[in-house]
Amino acid sequence: MKVHRGELQLGCIVAEDIMGMSVSPIIPKNTVIEEEHLNVLQAFNITELVIEKTKADGRPFRFSHSNDKENIQEETQTKEQIGFFDLYTMTIKEFKKEFVNWQSGTAVNVARVRELILPMIQAVEKTHTYVYSLNQYSTKEEYHFHHAISVGIISALLGKKLGLNQGQVNQLALAGVLADCGMAKVSPHIITKEQPLTESEFKEVKLHPATGYKMIKDTPLLKTETKLAIFQHHERFDGTGYPSSEKNNRIHLYSQVVGIADVFHAMTSDRIYRSKQPVFKVLDMISEDLFGKFDIKVVNTLLQLMGDLRTGTSIRLSNGRYGEVVYTKPGSYTKPIVKLSKSDDLLDLSQQKDIYISEVLL
Repeated sequence: MKVHRGELQLGCIVAEDIMGMSVSPIIPKNTVIEEEHLNVLQAFNITELVIEKTKADGRPFRFSHSNDKENIQEETQTKEQIGFFDLYTMTIKEFKKEFVNWQSGTAVNVARVRELILPMIQAVEKTHTYVYSLNQYSTKEEYHFHHAISVGIISALLGKKLGLNQGQVNQLALAGVLADCGMAKVSPHIITKEQPLTESEFKEVKLHPATGYKMIKDTPLLKTETKLAIFQHHERFDGTGYPSSEKNNRIHLYSQVVGIADVFHAMTSDRIYRSKQPVFKVLDMISEDLFGKFDIKVVNTLLQLMGDLRTGTSIRLSNGRYGEVVYTKPGSYTKPIVKLSKSDDLLDLSQQKDIYISEVLL
């Protein structure tokens, strides 16, 4: 919806790039509005912008003059009537309730988690480009809730691409969502700490896979391999992971899938102590800098999943230029050939060392 700058509220989400006087947007699409953005809008004399109907906290945006009848109509929308973003924010809001319950000592309700994650997976399977927006919706303050849902979605998509059946895919999704359930038992001040963790604090964090396993080990709704993935998702192929420093084929496939989904979403999302990196830059980092940490089969599956840009997909490049995907060469999943906007020039990203896709435009 289009709003005037004066009607904008903190927590609103930008629905379209806000352009200034440069080729790159001054505020990109999917940005969550904070105080600094209000100053930018004023400095560039931007009077109107387009925002999502739902704010980052899951609540609908309401003009100050909205009447009660309009509010009631918004609140009674069904899942079938709302879009992906609304479904996503509602899922985050409901998952947060579950996490808070775990913090207070309530047992993990696996059936409820399943109810939350399956519609999300179905929506992303139907429209693949939604997967590129997951990290955009994540906020620093509520990163852990966004992270859990996103890891569940990405794990499920990876499982499907690996040829697993639907039952296995659903179990992988649950493993992804519940991988960090043990964080509910970590001291709250550690979770929200803005400075680097001390050695003792990091030791406490490293207990979360084992803690999470204890929280779900007795539920009959999770398969043995799903529970193992929750315990092993921080293990690494070269033995440098935790909690048991397992290596190679002693790390279950589910554990590897959830592990790489966990790393990928973390690196592409804003966290309290670290800024996000562009999706395609992270894919290159995982395949190069983290070589040996993950099974090459799982790495290639992630590259294929995220690099599956169909012909005509609109993208923005790291140099600020816009274009659309023309062709992706075998083995160059993250570096397709792109036709640049406002010209007939073709750019083969596999031949460009310093240019990468910075955003997939939905």
